[in-house]
Amino acid sequence: MIAKAVARVLKVMNAINDTRPVTLSSFGTGLNAAVIGAGGGIGGAFVEALATCPAVSRIFALSRAGAAPAHDRVVPLSVDLEDEASIAAAADAAKQAAGSLNLVIVAAGLLHHGDAVKPEKTWRSLDAASMEAVYRINTVGPALAAKHFLPLLAPDRKAVFAALAARVGSIEDNQLGGWYAYRASKAALMMIVKSLSIELARKREQALCVGLHPGTVDTGLSKPFQGGVKEGKLFPPEKSVRHLLGVLDGLTPADSGNQFAWDGQRIPF
Repeated sequence: MIAKAVARVLKVMNAINDTRPVTLSSFGTGLNAAVIGAGGGIGGAFVEALATCPAVSRIFALSRAGAAPAHDRVVPLSVDLEDEASIAAAADAAKQAAGSLNLVIVAAGLLHHGDAVKPEKTWRSLDAASMEAVYRINTVGPALAAKHFLPLLAPDRKAVFAALAARVGSIEDNQLGGWYAYRASKAALMMIVKSLSIELARKREQALCVGLHPGTVDTGLSKPFQGGVKEGKLFPPEKSVRHLLGVLDGLTPADSGNQFAWDGQRIPF
């Protein structure tokens, strides 16, 4: 098991040091992908990277605004993770256009929003409305996306449903405390991913459901907290996404239900 993990990490590191387009060779060709949260920094970078991948035929870029980069393989769709009807409608549109999907990535997330939502430094800052807002985007939204998009995964080849998780959501790795709502919402997300993976394995033997930790990425989500990031550990979205696609390319059904960091290492629950 250790040798397998080391080999996977080496494969990922070789992939991310390569400047050629991502290949996703383990998926085959003629891929249909969907990126939920395409309007964000990481989600948009996923769309851009997949649009350069020769194995990908079509990318559904889902965002609140329904906007997407101009590319003949990118199909913009509107979705609101707080509105299940819009999630169901987006899934139906993807099904009508593509039939099945090989890769679904939920790249949406909420850590702060003006004065209404801020990561808590102490239990004295806990607020029910703020916590509910974080859970709706980080936990409930991805769960409902899975409800409507997992049935679209191709049944006879490798297919992946991946949601952006976070290392700070690891209970075992938590040494600092704080950030109660965000940590808890991401821990809950991984419990959902684990349960989804068990049910998915009964229906599609070659499919995976995983969480992904992108590292600290230079986006609006991390902007207020970048001062303490060590040199070389703040990634541009394009670099983080290249890492993560390399990770997904190296995973097998045996890895389903787990969370993997940008460098291919498995993060404990």
